[in-house]
Amino acid sequence: MNKYIAELVGTFWLILGGCGSAVLAAAFPEVGIGLVGVSLAFGLTVLTMAFAIGHISGCHLNPAVSIGLCVGGRFSSKELLPYIVSQVIGGVLGAGALYLIASGKVGFELSAGFASNGFGEHSPGQYSLVAVVVCEIVMTMMFLFIIMGATDERAPKGFAPIAIGLGLTLIHLISIPVSNTSVNPARSTGVAVFVGDWAVSQLWVFWVAPIIGAVLGALIYGFIQKDNK
Repeated sequence: MNKYIAELVGTFWLILGGCGSAVLAAAFPEVGIGLVGVSLAFGLTVLTMAFAIGHISGCHLNPAVSIGLCVGGRFSSKELLPYIVSQVIGGVLGAGALYLIASGKVGFELSAGFASNGFGEHSPGQYSLVAVVVCEIVMTMMFLFIIMGATDERAPKGFAPIAIGLGLTLIHLISIPVSNTSVNPARSTGVAVFVGDWAVSQLWVFWVAPIIGAVLGALIYGFIQKDNK
């Protein structure tokens, strides 16, 4: 049970820290942190939690990551569903805490997006469904590739959280304009629950694409390293 609680708390922090930076600080008058700041915030949530709970649960914080690691032989299928449930609950709780904070500002409206992921008119850059799907698959694929490599027993010890955190930062720097960056179904679900409407109707993309990408990333890394042990 301690693993599941760790995943819940870690995903809570991911949503509050990452989506919170987007909702509360990205466009704050004159001193907004912008897209670079939001990208860094997402990376920092994973970096800090990797050091805090990596030794307890592995610090997945992401259903796609758990599925990818399972496919890659790094994670037990018996724990997969409890991990995913814990991550989604943590994501919803994190979004709930963010909503309580954000709604305390005069003029706050969920219709502004609440850091939800989307395509078409709900993409920050008005990108198409195809563009968003490709982006989410490729970015999650590379994220899993980084995770698999950084946590390989032959990799330098103790540096995995840094590589993974910076990897997620880079992913956000690339893809926020396209999809608002998901690569994480729990992250997308947490905020979509509060926005409802279009965010929920488009949510399927941000489950299907990241999971496909994660599986591809795990398979590609497995293929590359299998003859190099």
